[in-house]
Amino acid sequence: MTVYLTPYRRMYNLREAMNRLFEDNIGEAASEREMLLAMDITGSEDAYEITAFVPGLDAEDVNIEIINNTVNIRGEFTSEEKKDVQILSCELPSGRFSRVVTLPTALDPAKAEANIKNGVLTLRIPKAEAARPKAIKVKAG
Repeated sequence: MTVYLTPYRRMYNLREAMNRLFEDNIGEAASEREMLLAMDITGSEDAYEITAFVPGLDAEDVNIEIINNTVNIRGEFTSEEKKDVQILSCELPSGRFSRVVTLPTALDPAKAEANIKNGVLTLRIPKAEAARPKAIKVKAG
């Protein structure tokens, strides 16, 4: 009996094993994944402003926590399950989202303001009084 060993057969077996490995792990990760919330952050002398798109969410769907100089924004996009419908494309956001941002200066969370209008979350967080720049008047003489 003659057995032919070919490097192509080994490569095929390796490729099949890698495909099975990725299919098993990616399937689980896709169902449990958290989306990354895209945002813009701007700063002025006295405050930071965070703007993020949150289409279809109401104010009670978003949780915001501010600790020291770290901002944590969490929530979940829900989608209606449509039965007896063939999905041809699914690009709308769905699932949980989370974003943690560390800002360079201390914040004053007691004076923070957040609102949602037309699917845009705007969060204004004042800097802590100690972190704001101070003007010092120079005296002559």
